[in-house]
Amino acid sequence: MSPSRIDLPYTRYLDADGQPLGPLPDWVEDGARVVGLYRAMLRTRLLDQKVIALQRTGRIGTYASSLGQEAIGTAIGSLLRGDDVFLPYYRDSAAQLLRGVSMREMLLYWGGDERGSAYAGAVASGDFPLCVPIATQALHACGVASAFKIRGEPRVALTTCGDGATSKGDFLEALNVAGAWQLPVVFVVNNNQWAISVPRRIQCGAPTLAQKAIGAGFAGEQVDGNDVIAVAERLRQAIDHARQGKGPTLLECITYRLCDHTTADDATRYRSAEEVNQAWHEEPIKRLQNFLVARGWWDESREQALVAETQAELQQAIDAYEATPPQDLQEVFRHVYADWPAALAEQREQFAERVVRRTQGADHE
Repeated sequence: MSPSRIDLPYTRYLDADGQPLGPLPDWVEDGARVVGLYRAMLRTRLLDQKVIALQRTGRIGTYASSLGQEAIGTAIGSLLRGDDVFLPYYRDSAAQLLRGVSMREMLLYWGGDERGSAYAGAVASGDFPLCVPIATQALHACGVASAFKIRGEPRVALTTCGDGATSKGDFLEALNVAGAWQLPVVFVVNNNQWAISVPRRIQCGAPTLAQKAIGAGFAGEQVDGNDVIAVAERLRQAIDHARQGKGPTLLECITYRLCDHTTADDATRYRSAEEVNQAWHEEPIKRLQNFLVARGWWDESREQALVAETQAELQQAIDAYEATPPQDLQEVFRHVYADWPAALAEQREQFAERVVRRTQGADHE
């Protein structure tokens, strides 16, 4: 017997060419707001391009691009309040930029420097660092949301993950506790169709990922993740729902990973060029650009001005990143234990001695 299909809401306002499919949310009449979303998405894509170039020339470490997925993080970053807490995963550059994480801090992080997670911005300083372990951030978000509920604070925890993470026990446990305790948390799933080389169709037997929320006792829905207006509208309602004490929501954003999984991956080994080319016709930035141009809110001169402005900002960040002195090697031990176990304390001392010898050896060269 085949599993029964559960029909869930699916929201899309703009087609692939940026044409409205029907009435739009009232806030879309604020041209400056919609242009702001476009600017944020384009800045994210330009950052992506530059960081990948730095990685290819050995100036930065492995990097996870958000190419084709910029609408999701942009909607998140534009809607969370300053006192909310964002618990991101490794493909959330767009949201981080809008939350006040600097480009230099991002470069430090991807360059392997712990100081890249010590956000200086007032808003970002309350957020969690990027989470590379899969789905563990979902449980962290429930912990944060539990604190908000216990304190009676009208604040929201929002966490993100990829489609593959929804198959992890951590994710399902997080849904369970969020529903049982009716926590003020929003789960945003970036269903970009690929968990590294594993396609969505064989990751999970459920027809949708959003329906996983149903078993936990709260609402799940799908949205066109390439339509930033749709993502922002549904996310706005999910955040308001949580803030009003009405519990969690799971938003599955249907998009596509136009890039390799990371710069250490070669996606041509497991997916066809035809599939990727087809996905490019759905991508979010060109779609919103077409909409803005049709409304008279954007043109080529504004485009070129934004590109030049962002390129200059990127170069300043790169210069600052490359001028940053290396961390003390002993920094790897900080923030691990308050009181060190004897065995590890001995290892730390041995490591410190090796660092001193290496430093002295370099000084004699």
